[in-house]
Amino acid sequence: MRVERLGASKPARRGKQKQSSRRNIDVSGVDFSAVPASTAKKLERRLAEAAVAFEAERFSEADQLLASIERLAPGVAEVQELRGLTLYRLGHWKRAATELEAFAFRTGSVEQHPVWADCCRALKHWSKAEELWIELGEASPSAALVEEGRIVQAGTLADRGQLSAAVRFLEASPKVPRRPGEHHLRRWYVLADLYERTGDLAHARRVFSAILEAESEFGDVAERLANLG
Repeated sequence: MRVERLGASKPARRGKQKQSSRRNIDVSGVDFSAVPASTAKKLERRLAEAAVAFEAERFSEADQLLASIERLAPGVAEVQELRGLTLYRLGHWKRAATELEAFAFRTGSVEQHPVWADCCRALKHWSKAEELWIELGEASPSAALVEEGRIVQAGTLADRGQLSAAVRFLEASPKVPRRPGEHHLRRWYVLADLYERTGDLAHARRVFSAILEAESEFGDVAERLANLG
């Protein structure tokens, strides 16, 4: 099953960026063969309903549906993945981390490592968050996914009071191409925010301006830039 990555680069508890990209969640082909065929059909329909609720940001409804599926068919990786993302959106960090850890264990995938790491960040499990960042880097998946993990790692450093280290960490990131993608703009946003928090307003203005030049309606960047004077 391919599910939307929720952008751990926008921690639900702190970030001001609105997740702009929407992707359909494909829940076809999930294996419910461990239960009777009649039950499997019911669970397939229920999972499809949960995916629709998730996409519509009805996260409590999605969680109820997914919980009922897990009771009848525990240990289905795709259900654990989607429920972990749902719990993340609900701010239930510990439960979300448990589901995403189970998903990663069953599949060997690092696809949701940024979201899992962000849960660890919220729980102040700093060592685990860093461990997940290292695993993600070693796996070298897509550039966008690594970028999400990089932003979470920077946020983890900042949460620990290491603002200057967080700035240096993002400044050392790979060069952004001439036409930046959304994941690059999200990194720039976090870097500009860190510049502002460290009192480096000149660099904050420069980076916020670069974001606006690339995407004029990106999050609250225009407001943030105006507030800097």
